[in-house]
Amino acid sequence: MVEDEPNDVFFLKHAFEQADIQNPLQVVEDGQKAIDYLGGNGNYSDRDRFPFPALVLLDLKLPIRMGLEVLRWLQSQPSLAALIVVILSSANNPRDVEEAYRLGARSYLVKPASVKERLKMAEAIKAYWLELNEFPAEFFPVRA
Repeated sequence: MVEDEPNDVFFLKHAFEQADIQNPLQVVEDGQKAIDYLGGNGNYSDRDRFPFPALVLLDLKLPIRMGLEVLRWLQSQPSLAALIVVILSSANNPRDVEEAYRLGARSYLVKPASVKERLKMAEAIKAYWLELNEFPAEFFPVRA
């Protein structure tokens, strides 16, 4: 998860727990750290501590480098082309939606306001992206 707002992180973690999502949730709070994490650079080079993600939940309004910049960087990384990026934004700006998809986002979700809506979103993420979806073998050679 790439998110700079601690409350959004807290609420999403809570929804993931309620939805019984077993995947560990790693959080970075700015776009540059997201790039470093995904690239395995610097502090993030230890993949035992910082495993490659099954999917990325990416906010657009971030410090240092914005979410759309992270998507542009990802486009320039052929080895990461299969990475699933789901935008999780507080705004439903049609230009941002269009640009995010153009840059390779697989989904665009608006952050839910209520506990019930957050749980529904977490259950949908679990069902589709983490249970039904097939991941590339190069990322996950052994699937639990």
